Amino acid sequence: MTEIIRNLRVAAYAVIIEDGRLLLSRLQNPGRPMWILPGGGLDHGEDPYDAVVREVFEETGYRAEVDRLLGIQNFSGPMVHDGVEVDYHRIRIMYEAHIVGGELTFEVDGSTDQAAWFPLDEVPHLDHVESVDYALELLRSLPKDGRIASFT
Repeated sequence: MTEIIRNLRVAAYAVIIEDGRLLLSRLQNPGRPMWILPGGGLDHGEDPYDAVVREVFEETGYRAEVDRLLGIQNFSGPMVHDGVEVDYHRIRIMYEAHIVGGELTFEVDGSTDQAAWFPLDEVPHLDHVESVDYALELLRSLPKDGRIASFT
């Protein structure tokens, strides 16, 4: 019997909109880069609020302040990682935030290599991860339970 490898990743992301533009980071995926919300995995023992502030700064150079919790995206399923199938469970904590300082810079030696502002109407046409769409829908609908059960 083959052992099932399980992996849990908890991450926090920021939805930052300014003057009709969304701040995104470019994730260095194997094969092709994709745009993602600034944010990332929590360090052991780290509060998600602190993690999102830290990650926004690391990936974009901006200091952010969290306005509110938008919700959580829960996703699990098989994923191939380094040639091994993994039962991968992702919990993405989504915050609305705004910039309070800093200047746009790019992360060095991290999971992202660029950050940029995009007009909201251009976002659907970007090569981006689905969590961007999920977070924008959370922002639009503000569900009381913080989740979008029928999101596809």
